[in-house]
Amino acid sequence: MTEGNFVDYVKIYVSSGKGGKGSTHLHREKFIEKGGPDGGDGGRGGHVYLVGNKGLWTLFHLKFAKHVKAGHGGDGGSARSTGADGEDKYIEVPLGTVVRDKETNEILFEITEDGEKRIVARGGKGGLGNWHFRSSTNQTPRYSQPGMPANEIDMILELKVLADVGLVGFPNAGKSTLLSVLTSAKPKIADYPFTTLKPNLGIVAYRDFQSFVMADIPGIIEGAAEGKGLGHYFLRHIERNSVLLFLIPADADDIKKEYEILLDELRRYNPEILDKERFIVISKSDMLDEELQKEMKVQLDTEFKGLKYHFISSIANQGLVELKDKLWEMLNSEENQL
Repeated sequence: MTEGNFVDYVKIYVSSGKGGKGSTHLHREKFIEKGGPDGGDGGRGGHVYLVGNKGLWTLFHLKFAKHVKAGHGGDGGSARSTGADGEDKYIEVPLGTVVRDKETNEILFEITEDGEKRIVARGGKGGLGNWHFRSSTNQTPRYSQPGMPANEIDMILELKVLADVGLVGFPNAGKSTLLSVLTSAKPKIADYPFTTLKPNLGIVAYRDFQSFVMADIPGIIEGAAEGKGLGHYFLRHIERNSVLLFLIPADADDIKKEYEILLDELRRYNPEILDKERFIVISKSDMLDEELQKEMKVQLDTEFKGLKYHFISSIANQGLVELKDKLWEMLNSEENQL
């Protein structure tokens, strides 16, 4: 998936179909000049559904679908025949899609399962034909019900990436490089900040044909929780990850301080994110000789006090097998299986 094709936010106007009107027909045939009412009911208007599709990873296919309208219900006919129901419309969305009312910004529901189907705009009910209104005092009613009007909604579809592992770090920490080495994803990589402007997903192959999904989230900067830089644009994607992998380069001025800044941004955005399992990975460790790495481990053991950390080099292919083992162990822990 190219970066330009990743769309995680779209606005769509949807309208269901209006219900068909009931018929006011009176029965007429040879030798029966004044038959009773036999007007049928109108058909219901078409619904607009949202359907979860695990094969979709982005909302790109809806980028230009500004209006979605279901069909109107058919009018009732003679001989108590009911009008045809309006054509339903189905909008397929990737798992992790949040549906908001554009006017109120209220979350209506979320699509998280493959095949999950939710009505976002219900079709209008068809009107009753005059057959329903006959009585002993009014044997030939010449009126019927109109169909119910269509339902309209301006909605926002917002994708929160469903990935097992989310890569969290400052710009240029090596997240895209790590993703490209561990998976077949081909994110844009360059030696300047904010190379990644949108999330990239990759499938990490593990032993015995098993796998897990890793997401490269755009880099955090201080103030991101207040919307600074890419702000909320990427923070919402972290909410759905099972494990957060904090990537900090070995040449950082202060590894512990960088970790605490990243943690604070997540805390200010949504404190519940901190309940997720966290794993600290020191990238670009090929820049360290053995002695320097030992010194750094002693320092990190003191500063992190029991927090799990690991040294890797994506370029030199160091520590990657052990990293996959550790992530697999964390993803399959009892806590993540609940």
